[in-house]
Amino acid sequence: VCGRRSGKSFEDAVELIQAAIRKREQMVWYVAPTYKSAKEIMWRQLKQLIPRAYLKRKPLETELLFEFLNDSVIQLKGAEEPDALRGPGLDYLSLDEFAYIDPRAWFEVMRPMVSDRMGRATFSTTPAGLNWAYDLFMKGRGEDPNWSSHQVTSLEGGRIPPEEIAQARDELSTRVFNQEYGASFEAVGNRVYEEYDKDKNKLDDITDHPDQPLLVGMDFNVNPMSLVLGTRVADQLHVFEALEIMTSNTTEVAKALRERFPNRHITVCPDPSGKARKTSAAGETDFSILESYNIEIDAENAAPRVKDRIDAVNALFCSAAGTRRCFIHPRVQKTLGRSLDGLTFKPGTNIPNPKGGLIHITDALGYLVWQQFNLLADREWDTVQTHF
Repeated sequence: VCGRRSGKSFEDAVELIQAAIRKREQMVWYVAPTYKSAKEIMWRQLKQLIPRAYLKRKPLETELLFEFLNDSVIQLKGAEEPDALRGPGLDYLSLDEFAYIDPRAWFEVMRPMVSDRMGRATFSTTPAGLNWAYDLFMKGRGEDPNWSSHQVTSLEGGRIPPEEIAQARDELSTRVFNQEYGASFEAVGNRVYEEYDKDKNKLDDITDHPDQPLLVGMDFNVNPMSLVLGTRVADQLHVFEALEIMTSNTTEVAKALRERFPNRHITVCPDPSGKARKTSAAGETDFSILESYNIEIDAENAAPRVKDRIDAVNALFCSAAGTRRCFIHPRVQKTLGRSLDGLTFKPGTNIPNPKGGLIHITDALGYLVWQQFNLLADREWDTVQTHF
């Protein structure tokens, strides 16, 4: 179990090659949460590390397969559909980012495949709460002599300078920092926005600054359509209003914003789905409607992972170093504050519970934070991309 950039993928690659060349006719698999992530993480690395003289032929990119002179095979797989992994017995299996893999893929499919040839398996991951990865990790902490568990923090990995880790401590929430850099299994907890404190993130004298661009987070849900309005003050977000508008549409909202702020530079950070969502008889999209009212759009081509967006908001409320960068006016407590306090995860998951109507206004805040105040935007991550 490793922190970010601790060298686990390189270690995995070396183990895969050693397993393939140790004996003849070895069946060796590398499995990641998705086929795409398997290719992104391991394919190029293996191509660089395996000497061409070891191979019978060029690597087969369509099958992500290496065939060795000794008739051993290394193949890369994705675990999106566990039943599709059923196949031959395995001599060696490496599961990467296994905390994000459906446990059925191991227990029901690959575990019997390893037994078939009395093979070995290694598991590596950054933690993701107290899920099945935690249970397996504890097996090697004295619960089962057939298992061995090891833990490496980002600092111990030696690839990230200490000053960079110190900076991350200032930019991430406590739970996320301990998990991603400290390789610590952190309880997800039930509150989605666990770092929000209605007293410590409240600021009574927040005022709009007409000379500053108006920043608007926007969720396109029709009932209600949700908006969060704020301004940037140094590196802080000051939220002075949050609106939930029933049975509205993008045209009405854009018109209301422009009428209220006629000469203001307005930047809207919306749900990226608005780029394609047709909401008028003329075939206009939500984005084109906003732009027709001289409103700037700041959005990614695709929506960020829900988990990443939530982590960015939590880090702005309070970083692991105790720094708070998001403040909310007391009058906003009835709408945005209530939702931040009340939104919980579905039991046993890290998926926000949509029931109760609390999710849309917090999503609007999340889009704004992700686009304008995302403290991790310029970092390079090696995280496997998973989707809820």
